[in-house]
Amino acid sequence: MRTTWLCDFDGTAAPADIGKALVERFSAGDPARRAALLADWIAGRVGHRELTVAECATMRVTGAEAAAFARGFGLDPAFAGFVGAARAAGDRVMIVSEGFDFYIADQLARAGLSDLPWAANRARFEGDRMIPSFPYGTAPGEGGAGCGRCGNCKAQHVRAARAAGTTVALVGDGLSDRCAAAIADTVVARGSLLAWCRAQGVEAVPFEDFGDVAAFASAGRSAPAPAPRRAASGGGS
Repeated sequence: MRTTWLCDFDGTAAPADIGKALVERFSAGDPARRAALLADWIAGRVGHRELTVAECATMRVTGAEAAAFARGFGLDPAFAGFVGAARAAGDRVMIVSEGFDFYIADQLARAGLSDLPWAANRARFEGDRMIPSFPYGTAPGEGGAGCGRCGNCKAQHVRAARAAGTTVALVGDGLSDRCAAAIADTVVARGSLLAWCRAQGVEAVPFEDFGDVAAFASAGRSAPAPAPRRAASGGGS
């Protein structure tokens, strides 16, 4: 069976967390307040959508300034090769991110991957205000497919890929990947996502970079397919 590889962007396809760097560079708010908001999200007291709205409200940056700053970062050098090998094998690769459209689209285009599908939050700029919106952020009862707490609940992309007839592998590094990691067939993780998986008893393959992910994917194609993992429900934000 073919696999859909759902790849987080900030901290994963892009080794640096570009969204976090934007907040740290352009926030005019109290650093202690930002730290408290982040702690509330980690503890599950607020969702990632609420965290993003609060962080953006503290920022003073124009669209041109944000785009120029984000261009100081790049993708994992092995990411494009991983995408090419996966596609050649008949698999699908998609970016799923709690970051923003403007820098994800630009980073992919600069790497020759403008045709790679992605789903992320959106940013609109009015003067020096960055205003987020969440096309994937609504809950099922509101007409969406997400949990309602995330800006872009990645579990909905797992379910969509599975409904299309593929197994689903999630590649991620952070706690915004928790909802997807709880129900994906395979989890490839590092950083705080790997720690969360180990704490929750979710099987995960550790990785350092996309060279490791490519090697794991290649080995999996030459081995008998395992039975898909199923989890009852998602968790986190």
